[in-house]
Amino acid sequence: MNLDKSQKRISKRVKRGFCGYPLISIEYFGLSETLATKVEVGFIQEENAEPMLETFNSESDIRQDETVQTTIIKIIDRVDAKTVTLQDKVQLLK
Repeated sequence: MNLDKSQKRISKRVKRGFCGYPLISIEYFGLSETLATKVEVGFIQEENAEPMLETFNSESDIRQDETVQTTIIKIIDRVDAKTVTLQDKVQLLK
């Protein structure tokens, strides 16, 4: 799957809003607000459950990494996520 298609599918799922559980959360981290080098994908099966986290790292902007974006789509599909959330901005790594 190409990068544009992956990003569009993620965006489309995010725009649906909260539709119940299971829930996937996507959060990007980096040394600046313009360069994300880490992404955390959280999976919550049901309300009040502890999230399971999957982390991916990259030397370049991970938002432009086709392999990582395709993997996120596969995670969403595999768990049949009803809700997908995405943090709007890159969180700064400390």
